[in-house]
Amino acid sequence: MKAVACMDDVLAIERRGLPVDLPTSTYEMICRGAAIDPSAPALSFFATADDYRNAERWTYGELVHDITRTANMFARLGVQHDSVIAYVLPNLPETHFVIWGGEAAGIVCAINPLLEAEAIGELLNASGVSVLVTLAPFAGTDLWQKVQAVLHKVPSLNDLVLVNLADRMPGEERFAVRMLQRLRSAVPSQIRIHDFSTAIAYEPGAALGRTRRPGIDDVSSCFCTGGTTGLPKIAMRQHGNEVANAWNAGVFLGESIGPGKTIFCGLPLFHVNAVMVTGLLAFSRGAHVVLGTPQGYRGEGVVKRFWEIVEHYRVNFFSGVPTLYGSLLDVPVGDCDISSLEYGLCGAAPMPVELLRTFQDRTGIRILEGYGLTEGSCVSSINPPLGEHRPGSIGFRLPGQAMKAVVVDETGRYVRDCVVDEVGQLVISGPNVFVGYTRPEQNSGIWMELADGGRWLNTGDLGRCDADGYFWLTGRKKELIIRGGHNIDPAAIEETLHRHPAVQIVAAVGRPDMHAGELPVAYVQLKPGTTATEAELGEFLRHEINERAALPKGIRIIDAMPLTGVGKIFKPALKRRETVDAIRSALVEAGVEGATVNLNEDTSRGISAHVELPSTLHEGLATSALGRFSFAFSVSVAASPESNVDGAAAIEVPTRSR
Repeated sequence: MKAVACMDDVLAIERRGLPVDLPTSTYEMICRGAAIDPSAPALSFFATADDYRNAERWTYGELVHDITRTANMFARLGVQHDSVIAYVLPNLPETHFVIWGGEAAGIVCAINPLLEAEAIGELLNASGVSVLVTLAPFAGTDLWQKVQAVLHKVPSLNDLVLVNLADRMPGEERFAVRMLQRLRSAVPSQIRIHDFSTAIAYEPGAALGRTRRPGIDDVSSCFCTGGTTGLPKIAMRQHGNEVANAWNAGVFLGESIGPGKTIFCGLPLFHVNAVMVTGLLAFSRGAHVVLGTPQGYRGEGVVKRFWEIVEHYRVNFFSGVPTLYGSLLDVPVGDCDISSLEYGLCGAAPMPVELLRTFQDRTGIRILEGYGLTEGSCVSSINPPLGEHRPGSIGFRLPGQAMKAVVVDETGRYVRDCVVDEVGQLVISGPNVFVGYTRPEQNSGIWMELADGGRWLNTGDLGRCDADGYFWLTGRKKELIIRGGHNIDPAAIEETLHRHPAVQIVAAVGRPDMHAGELPVAYVQLKPGTTATEAELGEFLRHEINERAALPKGIRIIDAMPLTGVGKIFKPALKRRETVDAIRSALVEAGVEGATVNLNEDTSRGISAHVELPSTLHEGLATSALGRFSFAFSVSVAASPESNVDGAAAIEVPTRSR
């Protein structure tokens, strides 16, 4: 099956429709992928980058066997189809067993292991967890300490299943029974404790036993979204959503993912991209997944030795965020043979066009930019593997993924579809779209009724569609700050700073960053008669915010917050200030002095920057520096000292003198 090359290919696939025998669950979908060749490699795992040549390996027959044993273990613990199994785990083979075995038995809930204890406890309670799978105590990891600290706050939890990293230590005898006895006093008495390896060893792996077979309309998973901090927002997806998304992405990408192909997984398995693109999609088509270290791309030496890993495993495909591609640019390919690589997928945050072009020119690897959201299972659009790739675009919508830009009124109600290249609210509809959030009040306003009478999901993103069917993002109506692919809710920073006795008004915005995409910055207006320094406020936040990524890179104390005519904080003014300052800082760092920076707001293209240089001497340096940002830009050279450049001047916000 050939991959998509143009929009006509997408339409042709849609005319054929979904197959009548589409799998009814993710478990069945993986079993069908395994049946292509049960002896083929399915999953490889290496614990450290230095030891990447010595990986554990599972064939497809062995993978399904261990997933089945895990599902049967959960059923023995009393898991029903509506029971929640939460996992707080790094990237391990057992994580995949828990995800897919958990979905076969009940509902899995993914929780970021990098969160602090309090945030983990909030999500466990919000999910209504009955079984929790996490790491046993192990030297060099703090996950057990964080989880153990909140167990007494989760009354719904009945069973604690521990994955023991010591099982993988060479020359070290297993001590599961002794470890569980030692932990008994540290765990509330009503919670039963189990060793994962021991528990599944007693289960049959040939077929599902006592567990009820999941159906297409059963809830399969819950993923945290809307930012990793703040009020828990958990999206519920059905088996049918995940199966449809994996199938649609598979026919879009064609033979590039299938038997004989190798996929590298370095993104964290609490994120839908890793779970769906380098998990279910690959397994459903009989491809080989290489899982690199428990920390993925963050693992020591993984990026440094990435090209060696590609050569050794003959990797054909990998998925990452813009910051990964930026880091890989600093690693010379050298003598490594990376000819097996067909392309890399980039999502989670906008990819700077200059970074994309530089990476492709230097490595010869094609990057396919895509777009998706947890609420849409994962992938909604991708640049075509075989057709024209338009840098800056998020590509064509997947087959079966209805997607359009629409005009809405001031209340958010649908008015009409946008015409070609007109910016509007992006909405999606299709079998991959989730059923809603666990908190009923969070579902208010997310659905939109269009002229066709169908139910469409308001993505919160602004975009346009060109005449050839390529979609382009032009902004985010929702105010999430995306730092290296991590979603940060500004409210988490703002609500925390509001608790400081000297703070009157707070606004958190994203500052453009060449490496992380965005960094959170907080603006603060103090109460009259009070004093506080930026350092004091920063120290206050360090004790109050559970997510390290959400800690602001800077705190700006200002005399007066910019407000709209009705008294609302005017965040665009602050965002523009940070954007101008980030550009100036990047130019100075590149050796470009004396530049004038202006921002322009284009209704069809979003924010763009114009930089005027005093001479042609540093034009190349300026272009290179600006190209690392995700917004459009232009560069000119001043004709004379009196010359003036059209465009909106940067908005200055008065800073309190200190």
